[in-house]
Amino acid sequence: MHQSYTENGTADHPVSLLPSMKVHELQGKNSAMSGSLLVSTFVGLLINQVKSSKAAQGLVGLKNLGNTCFMNSILQCLSNTHSLRDYCLHNSHRRDLNRTNTALMEEFAKLIQTMWTSSSSDAVSPSEFKTQIQRYAPRFVGYNQQDAQEFLRFLLDGLHNEVNRVTVRPRATTEDFDHLSDDEKGKKMWSKYLEREDSKIVDLFVGQLKSSLTCTECGYCSTVFDPFWDLSLPISKKGYGEVSLMDCMRLFTKEDVLDGDEKPTCYRCKARRKCTKKFTIQKFPKILVLHLKRFSEARVRSSKLSTFVNFPMKDLDLREFASDRSSSAVYNLYAVSNHSGTTMGGHYTAYCCNPDSGEWYTFNDSRVTPMSSSQVRSSDAYVLFYERSGL
Repeated sequence: MHQSYTENGTADHPVSLLPSMKVHELQGKNSAMSGSLLVSTFVGLLINQVKSSKAAQGLVGLKNLGNTCFMNSILQCLSNTHSLRDYCLHNSHRRDLNRTNTALMEEFAKLIQTMWTSSSSDAVSPSEFKTQIQRYAPRFVGYNQQDAQEFLRFLLDGLHNEVNRVTVRPRATTEDFDHLSDDEKGKKMWSKYLEREDSKIVDLFVGQLKSSLTCTECGYCSTVFDPFWDLSLPISKKGYGEVSLMDCMRLFTKEDVLDGDEKPTCYRCKARRKCTKKFTIQKFPKILVLHLKRFSEARVRSSKLSTFVNFPMKDLDLREFASDRSSSAVYNLYAVSNHSGTTMGGHYTAYCCNPDSGEWYTFNDSRVTPMSSSQVRSSDAYVLFYERSGL
């Protein structure tokens, strides 16, 4: 883990005490004031004005509390998620809070509000928020480096639970939808999911996967529909050093053969049969989170893939992977959580597109700097945040 980058807020320019004075007033107050001091005066005022406007636009860093760059990176990506930001800024979350646990959502909203309304551009400390996320998920207690994607999953789950519109979940029942068409079955399964899990977080981040299992003996195809909060994409390995995001999506959705010990039981044959399994996307979420599987799945992470994955900034068209090809599935990138370094010592940063200005910025703990959109693609990209176009 690299040392955290901290940026001490510079002391206000002494002249900022006189923000409303005009040039002639200053000259009248002290005719002996030198020209150079006048220049420095107004440069100071200008800097303070820029700092204030910068702060008002959400361009505020987060202090590293000790190996918490993974948390800061994800928080900046979520802060630049337009609909989630507005949900917090407008206090809309308050009408959805349940009666028991509310502390995590309240601290998250408070942090987002501070990042977007602070009159100072000094970095903000997320310590109160950290206290609440580690109460919800004790694995984040302490100051060890953690995985950003795992943190995102726990955080969204925690926020969802506190603003779930369903206060009393119905008893789980098993219903047979096999007589319905796949499209109708998918809609029924989605409705059943919403009977238990229904929140602004679900509205934004959750989609639905369709898994099709086909028996190679009798041809019977069974379908299962599951909600997803993100897609973990394997990185396709090619002879050269670059792959495309579409290559990774095709690898994720490619047809797999289940044979040998993996043979499932065919519903029609009533026996274990060699089958093929394939994923398609039944329902596309408003916010699509794509996790590039750079780390080996061993309990102790022994390796990291630094393959350059070429992902589109605009007009990512995923209709190829839709269950229904007429689905609206075009996305634009707005944030990336990056991991640099190795499995032994790494550092997380975020690249985010400001939802108001459309400009890209690097968020490196306390430090926030403008960047060119041409720099966003890199071999450090780890979690990609896309918004469906037309929203």
